[in-house]
Order: sequence, then structure tokens, then C-alpha cells
Amino acid sequence: MCINKTNRTNPHERISHIGGVQRGKRWKLTEAEAIAAIEADKWRFGVCEQGLIALVIVAAHLGRKYLKTEADGITPDNLLALPECP
Repeated sequence: MCINKTNRTNPHERISHIGGVQRGKRWKLTEAEAIAAIEADKWRFGVCEQGLIALVIVAAHLGRKYLKTEADGITPDNLLALPECP
């Protein structure tokens, strides 16, 4: 439902946190926590846009892991387009 962005201009280093609501409670994870949870098959995250859900996946650029959504034909990147988390 939301993200926090860094002030970096590199598109692969823009997200510091992701967040949402589960069972009426707000949650927020660092990018590293979300990456670890995805890689351990502990949690799955998705972004709903235009009635479609794009899964959040782990990608790498120059050896650094980051979060992005699966390619779904919707631009801009669904994840980076989310509002800032409180």
C-alpha cells in the first residue's frame, strides 16, 4: 500500500521501506527485511493497479538486491508509484 523512498537518484536504490495493512493493523518493513522474507518464502507482497495484482519480486543490479514488481505492462513501476508510508 505504501513505500518510503530514499533521496538517491539510482532507480535500483530508491526504496527504503514497504508497508501495508493486514487484519486492520499497519505494518512496515525495511527493504532488507522484505527481501529476506521473499527469498525465504515467508511472505509474498503485491501491488494492485487497475484491478490487477503485480507481485513484488527481488531483482539485482550490479550485485545489489532491490525490490520491484513483475512486468505487467503498466508504467511507471507500480511499486515506485505508491504513496509514502506514514
